[in-house]
Amino acid sequence: MNLGIVGQAAGLFAVTNIDDILILALFFARGAGLRGAAGRIVAGQYLGFLALVAVAVAAGLGATFLPERLVPYLGLLPLVLGVKAAWQAWRNRRDSDEPSGGRADGPKTLEVAAVTFANGGDNIGVYVPVFATAGPGGTSVHVVVFLVLVAVWCAAGRFFATRPLVAGALSRWGHVLLPVVLIGIGLLILVEGGAFGL
Repeated sequence: MNLGIVGQAAGLFAVTNIDDILILALFFARGAGLRGAAGRIVAGQYLGFLALVAVAVAAGLGATFLPERLVPYLGLLPLVLGVKAAWQAWRNRRDSDEPSGGRADGPKTLEVAAVTFANGGDNIGVYVPVFATAGPGGTSVHVVVFLVLVAVWCAAGRFFATRPLVAGALSRWGHVLLPVVLIGIGLLILVEGGAFGL
């Protein structure tokens, strides 16, 4: 295995996914102490990222499953999930005994996957030319490195969510931060992509 390609893949992943650590920390904080929540978050992160990589690999090989003009509209996914989370937080604002925002089981796998996919929609544009020029062997190395680093990102998100200072802040403000971050990501994707003529 070429170490140069491994290093390139690791750098590419880190640069394009740095914001995922904050989102993962928010999800882990939201699911803290809830049975099975961590597993659902990790599964959702992998599911969303695998969908991203599958689209990028296919596009790198010449297939186009997601027309470029539709990528900005992926911002609707985190926007809708953020509004939903904000509504739940507002509806349950008086119930201080349920830090999960009234959800007994924490984040759902498909919610995490949808946010991961939408947040990484712009990554497809970065990955496609790399995969197109790397050839099958280089692309395979990139994909393996990416999948290993998803686990590292999940561990980092959980680590930050469990640090006493961060955990205290997320416990107190996570129900507000998660909707704000999701809505912000959604709007950013929509505006930067020029969706709806923005």
